[in-house]
Amino acid sequence: MLPLFKKPLLAYHAGLFILVVLTGLALSQLTSEYIILIAILVVEYVMMLVMMLHVYDKYMKPIKKTTQTVDELVKGNYRTRIHHSEQGSIGELNNKLNVLARNLSEFQIQEQVHEEQLSTVIDNTESGLVLIDEKGYIHLINRKFISMFGGKSHNYQGYLYYDVLAEETIHETVQQTFLYETNIKHTFTHTADVDPKYIEIVGAPIFNERGMLKGAVLLLYDITHLKKLELMRKDFVANVSHELKTPITSITGFAETLLSGAKDDKDSLDRFLTIIYDESTRLQGLIEDLLTLSKLEKDEFKITRTTVDINQLIDEILPVIEQQAKQKGITLTTDAKDNITLQADGEGIKQVIINLLTNAISYTSENGTVDLTAADEGESIHIHVSDNGIGIPRKAVPRIFERFYRVDKARSRNTGGTGLGLAIVKHIVEVHDGKILVESEPDQGSVFHVYLPKNEAASS
Repeated sequence: MLPLFKKPLLAYHAGLFILVVLTGLALSQLTSEYIILIAILVVEYVMMLVMMLHVYDKYMKPIKKTTQTVDELVKGNYRTRIHHSEQGSIGELNNKLNVLARNLSEFQIQEQVHEEQLSTVIDNTESGLVLIDEKGYIHLINRKFISMFGGKSHNYQGYLYYDVLAEETIHETVQQTFLYETNIKHTFTHTADVDPKYIEIVGAPIFNERGMLKGAVLLLYDITHLKKLELMRKDFVANVSHELKTPITSITGFAETLLSGAKDDKDSLDRFLTIIYDESTRLQGLIEDLLTLSKLEKDEFKITRTTVDINQLIDEILPVIEQQAKQKGITLTTDAKDNITLQADGEGIKQVIINLLTNAISYTSENGTVDLTAADEGESIHIHVSDNGIGIPRKAVPRIFERFYRVDKARSRNTGGTGLGLAIVKHIVEVHDGKILVESEPDQGSVFHVYLPKNEAASS
């Protein structure tokens, strides 16, 4: 019972009881009537105290527990519950509070799940995202934005956008979005890394249910890949136009010369017709290579695999290649082990070897050497073409598989090259799930390594 006396009401009654007892002791010399009166008062007080204890335990204590539970709910602790099993109105109130706490707890869990899902979507989207309020403060950024511009979330959130975002185009987009209250689109170049990035930014205003502007969301797209593709397309169109223009100009020019009277001179006639024939052949080769590249680059292009014997393939190629090498005085050697086979497109592999050998002969001076080897390396076939020609500058090595790229433009055109041979080789190797590597130094020659998977399982 001692803890009960810590309560203000009970402490008050206990003190009053002690005062009555002491008063009774002090008046113990009085008449018996007074003693009886005091005894009656004491008995009545004790009864009243018992009733107060009953009221406290029955009503005040449960109400206090209920109040404590409500305080916990107000603080956000939705796991709290009332475990006293009371009857009547207080019991009904406690049950309803428990139901309310359970509903709030479930609502909180659902809200956390939705928040996590939304955060996951925002963080894993492929575009940068920035949320700005009507005062210009940043409230949210995602992971993609940080990967674009660096830093951490706390470096941006809670700051004014113009204090932490240095790009003037971003400032302009935000200002125009707030000013015109419509979607605004701009592009800019971000040069934080070694390689510049092309960024497209879209600003969209945010309105509340009353149509009042409450902020803006910025979406930033990395369009570097698209820009590069656009530049490649422009370069390709320019290169094709140039490559087609040269032979067409020659054919047209010499045809006009013949029509102007040069056909009457037999020597001029033969020489000009030879030039027209050579340029026509070059034009035909260029168009065929372009068609080959176009076919290889189609998404639906599929190769037809058959069993290809590399030794037999080389034997079919050698007569033509040896003739080209002999005309330049180049020594051509081959070394292919017996029984080298793989599942592949035979015509495609033949074109790879022909293009690599022709390329090596074209860029090798007279009396040079070109070597072709083929070996079975377990899961793949290794085709190795080397020469001791002019070689390739280190900075040019990554570009040699680009269409129309030439290490030595004059030499390539003089040998009738279209500038598409290595691009075709790379595509054929890739559609076979293989890889091609290059080793080269200026004036030291070049080595091309082609690795083609044997795909033995495909034949079974």
